Amino acid sequence: MIRVVLPAHLRVLAGVRGEVELDVPGPVTLAAVLDALEARHPVLRGTIRDRATGRRRAFVRFYACQEDLSHDPPATPLPEPVVKGTEPFMVVGAMAGG
Repeated sequence: MIRVVLPAHLRVLAGVRGEVELDVPGPVTLAAVLDALEARHPVLRGTIRDRATGRRRAFVRFYACQEDLSHDPPATPLPEPVVKGTEPFMVVGAMAGG
């Protein structure tokens, strides 16, 4: 079971509390986790990744095991602790301002 932590505004949109637990078949990659998340919560389509291109939205970041995976290719395998469910995959809304 993959544990996914979403920012508060996406939890509200998806109607979930706390972490989302996903069953991800096959290799557990960035893309596979996001595909499973959007399949389970279709309202999130287009909020984390652009619908047309599949690219990560500008102010969204991905973290796992204290590593920033935001710029890694979609086929990047997630770290073993995430695959085993001992560590979460985190989707974080970045802050910007001046």
